[in-house]
Amino acid sequence: MNVIAARTALDAMVSGISDALREAAGDPSAAVAEVLGHYAADPTLLLGRDCPCRAETYIRHLLHEQEAEGWAVAALVWRPGQMSPVHAHRAWCAVGFHRGLLTETFYAPGDPPVPTGLALRRPGDTSHGPARADAIHRLANLGTETAVSIHAYGLPYGRFCTDLNSILAA
Repeated sequence: MNVIAARTALDAMVSGISDALREAAGDPSAAVAEVLGHYAADPTLLLGRDCPCRAETYIRHLLHEQEAEGWAVAALVWRPGQMSPVHAHRAWCAVGFHRGLLTETFYAPGDPPVPTGLALRRPGDTSHGPARADAIHRLANLGTETAVSIHAYGLPYGRFCTDLNSILAA
């Protein structure tokens, strides 16, 4: 498969997200996750994109942004042992799992938050959540290979580091 086909898969995914956002009433995270589920495991999705990992922590790579509409899509690359902090989102979130295995742990509010369950996420799986302080989770690469997940958020990319997550525990 060539780079043109990969851009076609990414473009189709972005177009599907745009359509889902126009049609969604209220929280669009489930509708966006459904779109991600159609494309996340496509091996051509990121073909021709440089998405290196980082030794210290997972890293985000911008794939698409609709700044005026207030949303963006990024690929997150996770080396074995890397994980997010325990957090809730201040914007809607949808995730499609592209490569490798990630473990998603869910928490109930508390000080500290209390684990309530977990899910092993494989390529093609999705997850989503609203902008809600009690929708708490953590993603972790507990496997032996690098993993990649595709995240769509209801925020412009420039605000991901400052306005996206409410960090609750490391």
